[in-house]
Amino acid sequence: MKVLRTPEKQFKDLVDWPYDPHYSEVPDGDGGQLRIHHAESGPSDAPTVLLLHGEPTWGFLYRNIMSGLADAGIRSLVPDQVGFGRSDKPSNQVDYTYERHVMWMQSWLDTNAPEKIFFFGQDWGGLIGLRLVAANPKRFSGLVLSNTGLPDGSGSPTEAFMAWQKFSQTAENFPIGNIINGGCLTDLTPEVIDAYNAPFPDDSFKEGARIWPSLVPTSPEDPSVPSNRQAWEALKNFNSPVICAFSDQDPVSRGGEKTFISRVPGTANQPHTTVENAGHFLQEDQPDQVVKILVDLITRETTK
Repeated sequence: MKVLRTPEKQFKDLVDWPYDPHYSEVPDGDGGQLRIHHAESGPSDAPTVLLLHGEPTWGFLYRNIMSGLADAGIRSLVPDQVGFGRSDKPSNQVDYTYERHVMWMQSWLDTNAPEKIFFFGQDWGGLIGLRLVAANPKRFSGLVLSNTGLPDGSGSPTEAFMAWQKFSQTAENFPIGNIINGGCLTDLTPEVIDAYNAPFPDDSFKEGARIWPSLVPTSPEDPSVPSNRQAWEALKNFNSPVICAFSDQDPVSRGGEKTFISRVPGTANQPHTTVENAGHFLQEDQPDQVVKILVDLITRETTK
C-alpha cells in the first residue's frame, strides 16, 4: 500500500487551531501500518466525548465545539480519519473500503479512548462511529447523531446524493474547502477555507476524499451491507441515550432521524431537536447549539 503523509508545514499557523498533534499507529490491513492523528482538549480526567468527522473534512471541523466543551470541563478526542487531516493517506482509491475505515478507527479507539465514552457523529462520522457502537455497546455512555445514517442497502439514494457520487469521481477539480463552504449556510472565511485545504497539497492526496461517497452502501449488493445490517441488530438493543440533532437545511440527510428514532430504543424519551439555520456542516453553522446538546447530555448522564 503506497501511503502519502501531508507535510507538517501545511498545518502551520492555522486559524483557531491551537492543538498539539497526537499520533498512533494502526494496522493498515495490508501488512503494514498507518499513522492516525488526533487532537484533544479539556481536562484529561474529565468525561470524554469522541467527535468524529466525515467527508471531506478533518478534525478542524470541531474546533469551536472542542473549545466550548473544554470550557464546560469536558474532554474531546478528535481523530482524523485515514485519508484526511494529518492522518496518513493511501494514494490508491482501491485501498479504501468501508470495512477498512471501521477497522482503522476501531484500532485507534482501542489505543486512545477511555473505557467509557460519549460520541458525536456527523456524515461518515456516523457511518463509522455507529459500527463502533454496535461492536462495543458497553463503551458508549450516550450518542448524539447528526446528518448521518447507517445505510443497509434498502431504499433508494436521493438524486442529490447520486450527483455528489458522480461529481466526486469525475470532476477534474475537487476543491475541498469550497465544497465544505457550499455545505454551510455560513460563509466561511478565506482562512477557514485554507485550513480545510491544508491536508491536500495536491490532487494526489485527495484519493480518500474522492472515493468516500462511492463507499456508501446504496444497493443490497454492496459488500458492507451484511455488516451494517448486523450493526442494526445490535443497535436494536442499545439502551443508552441516543439524541438526534439533524439540521433543518441539509438536503442529503433531512428526515434521517426518523429511522433511528423508530429502531433504536435508546432514542426513547430523549430531547431530539432540529438544528435550525444549519446546513450539512452544522459544526460551522451552529457550534454553540452542538456544544449545548452535548453538555446537557454528558452532565445528565454523569451526575445521576
